[in-house]
Amino acid sequence: MAKVQKKGLTRIFNAYKYSMKGFKAGLENEAAIRQEFVIAIILTVASFFVFKNIEQLILLIAMPWITVVAELLNSAVEAVVDRVSTEYHELSGRAKDLGSAAVFVMLILTLLTWGLVLVNNYTSIFNS
Repeated sequence: MAKVQKKGLTRIFNAYKYSMKGFKAGLENEAAIRQEFVIAIILTVASFFVFKNIEQLILLIAMPWITVVAELLNSAVEAVVDRVSTEYHELSGRAKDLGSAAVFVMLILTLLTWGLVLVNNYTSIFNS
């Protein structure tokens, strides 16, 4: 029998509940999510003291939160892989490594973005 899909406000409310459940699970069970979440909050507040234009503000706020998104997705992949089997399998290892690589790329992009904005705003290297 097909599952009956909720509609309208009920669907939106349920989606919100599932999202909050996911945040709670991530924060309770994953140290990396907790760490990146705290860093994202700190960088969000700091961005208001650093930015010189709206484009910078958007980048400074968005990059750490996109990193949190990548970490949430990586943790979801890891949970599914571990649910299927805790035995080593090449594809399971590859899935986990790819998720980790995605987080790594986002961390590098966040550092690069913040570094370039800080250099641009507080040195004369780019402001000739």
